[in-house]
Amino acid sequence: MVNRILIRIKVVQMLYSYLLTRSEFKIDATPETTSKDKKYAYAVYLDLIFLVLELSGLRFKRSDDSMSPTIDVDRLIAGNRVGKALFDNDTIKAIILRGGASVEGFDSLLQDLSDAMVKSSAYRDYKKIKNPGLADDVRFWLTVINTIIAKDERVVAVMRQNEAFTIVGFNTGVRQISDTIPSYQDSRMTYVNAGRELKASLDKAYELYYSLFVLMMELTREQALRLDNAKTKYLATNEDLNPNTRLVDNRFIARLENNEDLKAYLEQHPVSWTDEPSLIRSLLDRILESKIYDDYMNAPADDYAADCDFWRNILRAVILPSDDLAEALETKSIYWNDDLPIMGTFVIKSIKQFASSPDENVRFLPQYKDSEDEAFGPEIFRYAVENRETYRSYIDRFINSSQWDPERLAFMDIVVMIAAIAELINYPAIPVPVTMNEYIEIANSYSTSRSGQFINGILFSIVRYLNDEGIISKN
Repeated sequence: MVNRILIRIKVVQMLYSYLLTRSEFKIDATPETTSKDKKYAYAVYLDLIFLVLELSGLRFKRSDDSMSPTIDVDRLIAGNRVGKALFDNDTIKAIILRGGASVEGFDSLLQDLSDAMVKSSAYRDYKKIKNPGLADDVRFWLTVINTIIAKDERVVAVMRQNEAFTIVGFNTGVRQISDTIPSYQDSRMTYVNAGRELKASLDKAYELYYSLFVLMMELTREQALRLDNAKTKYLATNEDLNPNTRLVDNRFIARLENNEDLKAYLEQHPVSWTDEPSLIRSLLDRILESKIYDDYMNAPADDYAADCDFWRNILRAVILPSDDLAEALETKSIYWNDDLPIMGTFVIKSIKQFASSPDENVRFLPQYKDSEDEAFGPEIFRYAVENRETYRSYIDRFINSSQWDPERLAFMDIVVMIAAIAELINYPAIPVPVTMNEYIEIANSYSTSRSGQFINGILFSIVRYLNDEGIISKN
């Protein structure tokens, strides 16, 4: 019942949140001031970042389109998460793509610096740690930067070749990177939390499905209360004393009240709209004012099917489009406004099932169609997270060859494409057009007006590349 369309939306939302917070270094922006010290400090800051990348064995293209030199990198240093996370940072990628830093002057020093790192006491202490955590990774690089790189006379000599060199600027640049490195967050804990959040959001979507049935029951009770109160008015009319009770006697609602699936769910997940009295009143007023209500109350046909049809039509025309409902859902769950269109469709489908079934105790739709659908969301999320660097390299390959300005690329577009690539590669049974169309629709809804067209072009190129490389075999 929680279909793959909604699952894909949830995965993209969680992936966006995760990638946004997982490893966000606080990369300093280009200073707006014309101060010589600050401008030079920023140049030093970028040089040091790129030295960390180089010394981590992470090569990048230079402004002249050549690659940075290859050096022998110790396995422990290569596995340090700081370098990998810096290289994966979108701000750093943008700087790399536009050639915003130039460290060619350090090329002859890289291997010597790498060897010095391995011989250092910082490395020996780092190596003694059985399973280094993120704090250990960060501490290692902070020590290396401040005691090896920034203290190396040859490094300082290269820095001095810049005519803008100042001692103040150099020291400020070192302090800046010393602030940036610790800003890296623990991705593992964030990953666990994101996985839990994904499951919670899918569970909340299913809760909304049941909540809409409960809402119809609450609206019926409110109408019954109004009719009872009208009878006690001082000057009650004949209509007040002898009301048309067709709505409160609605047989579909009566079945809901006694449905075993609904009772069992509400025992485990108490759902109620009693804390939203104004919503109940406003929705009921609109129902009573509607032509659907008038036609229902005055129709000669009075049977169970007509009772079901009434609520199906009211859901479509009055309840689901309601701004008041949207506002209330926002306060109840951060997910529900996005979930409402899809869950509303399933509620309408379920009411149709109620109408056609002679069984008094109709079964509600299960949360997932099968175990494959239940695993689909967590698997896509895991594939996307674990292989994000590889998938991002596919994206960068074709962004670089396109006319698109990488700095104008919306972060959501990247997230959507990473999720799409995860599905394209890991689910051979899902046709390419299905995957592409679903994620293009997500981009159109959640990103920019141009995102869908752009993503279509990039994904098309990636699919062709993946087929050519034998990574996938489908069209």
